[in-house]
Amino acid sequence: MKRVPYIVLMLALATGACSKKQPPAAPAPTNTTPSAVPASNDDAERLRREEEERRRRAELERKMATLSERIFFGYDRSDISSEAAAILQAKLPLLREDATISLRVEGHADERGSLEYNLALGLRRAQAVRDYLAGFGIDGSRLAIESFGEDRPLDTGSNEQAWARNRRAEFLANAR
Repeated sequence: MKRVPYIVLMLALATGACSKKQPPAAPAPTNTTPSAVPASNDDAERLRREEEERRRRAELERKMATLSERIFFGYDRSDISSEAAAILQAKLPLLREDATISLRVEGHADERGSLEYNLALGLRRAQAVRDYLAGFGIDGSRLAIESFGEDRPLDTGSNEQAWARNRRAEFLANAR
């Protein structure tokens, strides 16, 4: 008699172990609306304004990079090379489309030559740039020039590679 409850218990365990378990119920779906899809017209307008502002900033950064791109000169030269002309040509449409932009053109020289000579050479380089841009219709009053001669080297080395980097004109753009 004592064996009957034991057998019943074993059968119950065996039956339970062999039964198939039901998979857990899937969680209820949550908000399936992508986060980029606005919940209201106010959100849509805010997202539109933010995207417009991102595009405006990217365009401004592109313009500033173009306007500030340096040009380089040959040894003891102040004429505009074809490479420099291509860079200056890229600046022209930006200067034409926004008359409030002015440029400060800074002429630089390498360390060879006297201080006075290098200041004069830097000035001739800045003037050549101003004359070039003015020749394409940019008002000269929007183009300030300054010479730093050899005082602000881009590369402090004393070799041809360093000197070539220091023979340059740099540009600072600002809106009036």
